[in-house]
Amino acid sequence: MPSRRKSPRPTAYGLAALASAALLAGCSTADPGEPGAEETAASPAREVLLQPASAQGPAPFTPSTAQEGAPVREDAPPVTDVAAPAPEGHSLTGATPGLYGGTRALASCNVEQQAAYLTAEPAKTRAFAESAGIPEGNLAGWLRGLTPVLLRADTRVTSHGYRDGRATAYQSVLQAGTAVLVDQYGTPRVRCACGNPLRSPADARDARHTGEPWAGYRPDRVVVITPTSTVVTRLVIASAADNTWLERRTGSDGEQDRRPDVLPPCAPASCDLVADPPAPLPDGPAPADPPATTRPPGPGRPTGPSDRPSPATPEAPGEPAPHDEPVAPPAPDGGTTVPTPDAPAEPDVPGVPDGPGEQPVPEPPPSFEEAFPAETVPDQPETFEG
Repeated sequence: MPSRRKSPRPTAYGLAALASAALLAGCSTADPGEPGAEETAASPAREVLLQPASAQGPAPFTPSTAQEGAPVREDAPPVTDVAAPAPEGHSLTGATPGLYGGTRALASCNVEQQAAYLTAEPAKTRAFAESAGIPEGNLAGWLRGLTPVLLRADTRVTSHGYRDGRATAYQSVLQAGTAVLVDQYGTPRVRCACGNPLRSPADARDARHTGEPWAGYRPDRVVVITPTSTVVTRLVIASAADNTWLERRTGSDGEQDRRPDVLPPCAPASCDLVADPPAPLPDGPAPADPPATTRPPGPGRPTGPSDRPSPATPEAPGEPAPHDEPVAPPAPDGGTTVPTPDAPAEPDVPGVPDGPGEQPVPEPPPSFEEAFPAETVPDQPETFEG
C-alpha cells in the first residue's frame, strides 16, 4: 500500500465504536445505504446488505455495465427486525452446473466498457486492483479473462465500495439474476451493476442483515460460491430463454455458446441448487438377500450347490441325463447289500416317449382272436340304454 495513504485501522476501530454507541442509543448516525467499516474475508461481519439485482448499491466503482438481469422490485417490504441473523449460505463450487445462467450468444456484462471505466482514473484502478488482489498494471487483461453470467441463486459475497480514492469492504447478498463476471475458478469477481470487486464472504454468524428483501428471498436458500481446485475452461449454464443447457467457454462473451456434450440429469428449471440432503434410512437391520435357490445361474457367476441341476434334469435337449451307479449302504444284519435307487422308477406308459427326442409309436389294433376269444363266457343279461 502506498506510504501516503493513511492506515485504515484507526478508522475501522473508530467507526466500530461509533456504530456500537449508536446501536445502544437505539438509532444509527450512519446512512443506511452506506457500507460499514472495512472488512475482509478473515474478519467477522457486522452487517450483511441485501442488494437487488439491478440496484447499484452504495459507493459504486463505475456506472452499470450490465446488459441483462432480473428486474428490480420496488414493492418488497423493508427489513424491520434489525436483530435478524444474516444467512451463512450453502457452499457450492463454481463449476456446479446451473449455478449460473445466461442467454445464448449474449453477454450479461459489457466487459470492454467495464475495463474502460476502471482504467480511466489511476486512483480507481489502484483501489480496484488492491481490493481484487490482482496486479494493477494488468487490470484490463484480467477483466477480459472473466466470463459474464447471471447468478441463479441469492449469493453471499464480500463487496467493495469506492469513495474518496479508496475501497471499503462490506458483506452483501446479491439477488439471483445479478449480472457478474466470474474468474477461471468459477467464482464471482465483479458485479456489473456497479463495477465493484467481489471476494469470498466473511464469517456472518453474529451479523444482522440490512436492506430491502426481494420477493422470494429466503435466508436458508442463500449460497456461497467456492473456487474450484483446478482451472475451469467451460461452464454449464442455464439458458434464461428456453430452459435448456448451454456450455460457455470461460473468458468469452457467449459467442461460442453450444449444447453440452454431457447434459446434467435434470432440466434447468427443475434442478434445485440447495436441495435438502436425502433422508436417512430407518434404523434396523438391512434387508437380507433372497435365498440362493431363487436366483438362477447367470453368465460369469459361479455355480453353487443350490444352482446345480437335478440329476433327473437333462443337460441338453435330446440327450439323456447322466446317471451314476447308486452306492448301496451296508445291510443291518451284515448280509448282502441291495442297491437303493435315487428315486422310484416311473412305469412305462404305452405310447408315451421316453425322451424329448422320440416320437410316440401307435399301438397295433387287436386281432380277431383277441377281440373274440374262443372260450365261452357266461350269459350276460341284455341291457338297453337308450
